[in-house]
Amino acid sequence: MLDRRWRKSVEQSLGPLGDRLRRVGVTADALTVFGLLCSLGTAVLIATGHLGWAVLGVIVSGVSDLLDGAIARGSGQASPRGAFFDSVADRVSDMLLLGGCAWYLVGAESPYYAFLAFGVAGFSTMISYERARAEALGLDARGGLMERAERFVLLGIALAFPILVPMLWLMLVLTGFTAIQRFVRVYRLAGRPPRPAPTHPRVERPATPLRSWWTARRVELQRPRARPRSERRGARP
Repeated sequence: MLDRRWRKSVEQSLGPLGDRLRRVGVTADALTVFGLLCSLGTAVLIATGHLGWAVLGVIVSGVSDLLDGAIARGSGQASPRGAFFDSVADRVSDMLLLGGCAWYLVGAESPYYAFLAFGVAGFSTMISYERARAEALGLDARGGLMERAERFVLLGIALAFPILVPMLWLMLVLTGFTAIQRFVRVYRLAGRPPRPAPTHPRVERPATPLRSWWTARRVELQRPRARPRSERRGARP
């Protein structure tokens, strides 16, 4: 939901920063790696209970994810390989952050709450897989209540205020609903018959005296001509 409405405007506002990074030689892949390392550090901060610093790590990871695409497009380096690398890095980043939440809950809260983080991670992976599979079939599966941007926002709020368990419950319900929502959408789109290719009927031009004469003349010219009598076999000079 936020990805469709606000992502373009946020990327435009971060455009000048992306241009500066590109001028100093920062590539999109390097920024993707930096965001992945930030996610790893943030996961360690969450697991060790430093939730205040973890909020800053979530913000830096999210901004890095926005800037790498802007740098790739601005420098003309956007490619299928870069898009694949960025997508895989996003999935690894999600697993790291939610894994850090699970580690923290095992030590600070009831160990059973760790299953909340694993449930959110599972539904998040399913949401991403449904989109990837739909795009491979030529279908659009974007949208939903709980995409990656919403997960980052809610996780940041949960870490800023000590409400991690209630927020994980909310994220679990919303990610599960989004997974079902995308499945129904793609299932319906895939069941529709393909649209036939547009055909343009041949328009016959009205006959005119000149056109009729030229058609008759062309037919006459295509007929085989009879050879002269002198050229026929057996004819005498």
